[in-house]
Amino acid sequence: MKQFISFVKKEFYHVFRDSKTLLMLFGLPIVMITLFGFALTNEIKNSKIVVCDYAKDMASQRIINQLEASTNFEIEKALLSHHEIDAAFKSGKIKLAVVFPTNFNNDLMHLNKAQIQIIADASDPNTASTLSSYVTSIINNHQMELMQNNSVPYQIIPETRMLYNPELKGSTNFVPGVMALVLMLVCVLMTSVSIVREKEKGTMEILLVSPFNPFLVIIAKALPYFVLSLLNLTIILIMSVYALGMPFNGSVLLLFAESSLFIITALAVGLLISNSTDSQQSAMLLSLMGMLIPIMMFTGFLFPLENMPMPLQVIANIVPSKWFYIIVKSIMIKGLGFSAIWKETLILVGMTTFLLIMSFRKFKIRLA
Repeated sequence: MKQFISFVKKEFYHVFRDSKTLLMLFGLPIVMITLFGFALTNEIKNSKIVVCDYAKDMASQRIINQLEASTNFEIEKALLSHHEIDAAFKSGKIKLAVVFPTNFNNDLMHLNKAQIQIIADASDPNTASTLSSYVTSIINNHQMELMQNNSVPYQIIPETRMLYNPELKGSTNFVPGVMALVLMLVCVLMTSVSIVREKEKGTMEILLVSPFNPFLVIIAKALPYFVLSLLNLTIILIMSVYALGMPFNGSVLLLFAESSLFIITALAVGLLISNSTDSQQSAMLLSLMGMLIPIMMFTGFLFPLENMPMPLQVIANIVPSKWFYIIVKSIMIKGLGFSAIWKETLILVGMTTFLLIMSFRKFKIRLA
């Protein structure tokens, strides 16, 4: 029994002495609970909306106050004209708009019936439907309050309009997210094992002593995956448009240019992992576990980012797929040009530059 206890103590010493094991035992559960507890939720909170109030009367103000009081909405601003709504949606800052017609209170008091227009960004159909139902619920509650205090059956009719995706097809949200997920994972996984494979096979010595520039080795490793990823992108787009009925309202050349930038970003991540690890197994594990969860959680196509606490939203900003997802939706669904996505493009350029510099610095031209 003493020998058994000694072996148990020895194993405990091994565990507590190995920082990687401690990280897997205690760090991973904490991270998973935090992510799944705060990020995985169907409820939508703090979504930015705009209000266009032509009535400016007591009835419209009451409903606006109820919208402000709800934790589901955050009123970005009040618009003077409905012509500003389209520009607000194209900026990507709002998810929904509420329009009160002229004489809203007068129609409600004298005709016992009034209308409210709800306009939602249906490029994400699930979010659009949920937010519209939230507004409709608030309107119905207000209607019930009016009927409790009066014997007259007042009726407020919400008229819902879905922009960019009136049929509420799921492919408009699913396809851009899959593009970001596939390109990121494939590029990172393939390139992460490319250089470390040479280390394990012992052929890296031959490459380093050859007249070939060592830094050109990195470029040569990444170039085939760049070409194959573009081919992969073409297949995804063809299937999306012709098989899934995905709309394509923007420039094909602009989308391929932005996709090429994103592919280079993903390749740079893979090269950095490859230069930082010593075995293919470690590189593959880091690529899959280190990239799959952040891409799925923080891109925005599975779970709305505005639902998450502010620290997680900050973390989402360093995930390249988030910015590419915004770019694809802006080009394909909204038909916007470069002027609408230059900020996201600049962020990807900065990430790519940083990752490439780190990759080159991590590349060891000496084995010893």
